[in-house]
This record gives sequence, C-alpha cells and structure tokens, in this order.
Amino acid sequence: MPEGDSLHRLAAQLQPLVGDRVEASSPSPRGQATGVARAVDGRVLESVEAVGKHLLLRFEGGVVVRSHLRMNGRWRVRRLATSGWRGSPWLVLRTSAFEATQWNGPDLRLDDGRASRVGPDLLADDTRPEELVALLRAGDPRRVLGDVLVDQRVVSGIGNMWLAELLWQARVSPWLPLGRATDDELVAGLGWARRAMRAAVAGTRSPRSVYRRTGRPCPRCSWPIRSRGLGDANRTAYWCDICQRGS
Repeated sequence: MPEGDSLHRLAAQLQPLVGDRVEASSPSPRGQATGVARAVDGRVLESVEAVGKHLLLRFEGGVVVRSHLRMNGRWRVRRLATSGWRGSPWLVLRTSAFEATQWNGPDLRLDDGRASRVGPDLLADDTRPEELVALLRAGDPRRVLGDVLVDQRVVSGIGNMWLAELLWQARVSPWLPLGRATDDELVAGLGWARRAMRAAVAGTRSPRSVYRRTGRPCPRCSWPIRSRGLGDANRTAYWCDICQRGS
C-alpha cells in the first residue's frame, strides 16, 4: 500500500493541472458509479494535497475529491497525447496541456470529511515529532508500538515499511508497549521517519535495514531479522531481537 511519501509525490505530479479547467470522464463503469467525473467536469482544479494516505483534489465550488489507493490504486500523469490508454481508468482529468488518470480505485469518491478526521500528517510542514509524542501519550499505554504508529487516527502517513524502519532506527521493538517507550525513543523514531520520508518525496530513498529482510543479518548487530504478523490486521512486523529493545 502506498505510504505518505508516495502520496506527497503524487500530489506534486498533479500540480501541472492545478489552475486549469478540466474535462472529466470515467471510462470504467466502476468509476462512473462514483459520480466523481460528473461532479467535477468543467470545474477548475484549485489545489491538490496529500493528507496522510489520502489525496485531496479541490475544485471550484467547494467540490473535493478524495482518493485512497489501498493496494492496487494508481495515478498517472502525462502531457496531452493523441494515443489512448490501454484499459479503462476510473477517472480521466484533461486540461489543455495535461492528462491525469486514476486506475483501479478502489476508494475514489466525493469527500465525506473522512480525511479531516485523520491524525496529523507526519510530512506536513508544521508537524513536530515532539507534538506527535504528546498525542501518542493520550492513548492506551498498553498498545504496542507496531499497532499504534500505523493508526491513521493518531498520526497519518506511516505504513508497514516506514514503521519497520523507524522502529529499527529508534532501537525499539514493534512489540514494545507504548507506555514503556521513552519520549526520546519516540521522538528519535518519528524524527528520523519524517526526515527520511521527506527526502523520499524529493527523490532520495533510504536503504532498507529490516523491512522484508527476514532471516538476513541485521545491519547493526548481524543477528537474523525476524518477522511475524501483528495486530488485528495481521500486518507483518520486521525487527531485530538483539538490538531493538522490547522484543
């Protein structure tokens, strides 16, 4: 599933359409059923922004389209071309110079306010890791870090990959209860993730230390990386038993 940095990159890619009036269509029957193309056709696209794992497209007249890509959704942007697309995108937005297409949904709709109910976006300009720690402390101290840090209601934008890497950087296990983590550890992990994710938006991605490296040596201590399902969603957690406290 695309994480926060991917959504911020998409928002940047869609900027060439901002300020222009769009011609909208939905070649896919599933896209037609959303009613999005009918609602935005002929309107000016005023802004595009990422909020956590949501992409928000704001049109004149207060119409807002929300896109959540989940596992299979995709956006594509190109200069206007005479050649068509293979397949049927859910949504096509055309301006005089550019064309953007949204594929495979699966969550494309007129915004119902759901994006405003997520926690602070880790990548937002005004987000501070210290303030996020205060929000985390307001929750259940018994929840393990591997569960609470991907809870989009608390802090938005972190997915499974960045979760594994930030906890390794902070030297704490995904199984450590929130109440046993220190403020310094939480600030260190969130601060590293914020810097690394913003760098990824700019085109520089950090090498993976533990994510999808089960059985391979830890870059820090050479102990084999472990993995196991975690939480009700059974997300795969990756960690080092030796150098991540709380394993």
